[in-house]
Amino acid sequence: MLSTVILSPELLEARFRPLEEVLPASEAPMEAERCYYCHDAPCVTACPTDIDIPGFIRAIAVGQPARAAERILQANPLGGSCARVCPVETLCEQSCVRQGEEGGPVRIGLLQRLSMAQATPDLFPAARTAMRVQKIAVVGAGPAGLAGAHLLAREGFAVDLFEAQAQAGGLNESGIAAYKMLDAAAQREVAHLLAGDRIQLRCGVALGRDIALGQLRSDYDAVFLALGLQGQHRLQIPGEDLAGVLPAVPFIARMRQGEPVPVGQKVAVIGGGMTAIDIAVQMRLLGAEEVHLCYRRGPEAMGASAREQRLARDQGVFIHHYRRPLRIEGEGGDCVAIWLQPTIAQGERCVDQGQPLRWAVDQVFTAIGQRLNPEVWGEDGASLQLDAHGKIAVDANFRTSLPGVWAAGDCVGRSADLTVHAVADAQRAVLSMLGDLRHEA
Repeated sequence: MLSTVILSPELLEARFRPLEEVLPASEAPMEAERCYYCHDAPCVTACPTDIDIPGFIRAIAVGQPARAAERILQANPLGGSCARVCPVETLCEQSCVRQGEEGGPVRIGLLQRLSMAQATPDLFPAARTAMRVQKIAVVGAGPAGLAGAHLLAREGFAVDLFEAQAQAGGLNESGIAAYKMLDAAAQREVAHLLAGDRIQLRCGVALGRDIALGQLRSDYDAVFLALGLQGQHRLQIPGEDLAGVLPAVPFIARMRQGEPVPVGQKVAVIGGGMTAIDIAVQMRLLGAEEVHLCYRRGPEAMGASAREQRLARDQGVFIHHYRRPLRIEGEGGDCVAIWLQPTIAQGERCVDQGQPLRWAVDQVFTAIGQRLNPEVWGEDGASLQLDAHGKIAVDANFRTSLPGVWAAGDCVGRSADLTVHAVADAQRAVLSMLGDLRHEA
């Protein structure tokens, strides 16, 4: 039976807040002193945005958290959200030279998060004083678009930032688990990034519906596409359209926006990435009695980190490997059960083994990835070349097949779908754009 739940401030504090991992300020100097301040620090190499990790940790050690935030922002304008959502256990902390020593790696993520609590707009690198004559259109105000718009404005460009949704932030605002982005962290960061008068944010404006790519190319000196991924991959199995079967990302967006959402008692989640963990954990926090996460391969192939998987188990989520969804059973138009085929690994493939299993569930979430929706871009978008995976094709400098158009972030298939990679890709795209626009000038 489904109940209706609203993520109220009281519910957020009572059930979601306890999952927030924080480092008390009193412990920060001691943790910072554990750093060896390596000269050729492997943690910096592991960070896609090349944050000076030893530098900002040293600032914490000497009692200068604002200076630490400044160091972070010099390399990564979205250092605040990255501190909350980055899988540091597979990036910087995995490369820490203290890995394997007593106490484990330096807790870089928590130190960065503590530092970014001090962030204010004046800590960002100084902007170029003189304004350039060129004007840039940025389409999409998620991590890549926000980073791109901010960097372009810093270089003296006037930027119009178009966003299809009612507010900026992208998945940091609408698709990440609420317990990772408490205290309006995403909107606070957006306000910092868009401070000043060089960026004009225009929400509720969608490519193909309200603006055309061809018109943008005509009206602006350059266009930067940071569209994210709007569509949801489907399971392509019978019963997927029954009531109670929902894609995870739109559900998380509705929940975080304070809309009433349905919560089942017995819930199945299909997928193995971060989003699958996010929705599974949050359904437990919203009141589901049982949550079963089913993945078609083994634990080593899951996109979710080991830390995320432990978090899910700690919250009572059952994780099942080698379970392939066959069909969803309905009664009166509602989901009542899911059928799963056990599989076994044979080399690179998984083959069926044994008889299908029937699990009684009243809600199923799909978290098997997102895709572009190029069909909504109109005729102009049809001329934009896509790659073999259905994402926007770009060269090594993030130029698309259309002159004067760059693209970065999740809509481009060059990097993992992580906030930090979106920022890094946006940085490279902006450098490329700067070089081409200088040449044209």
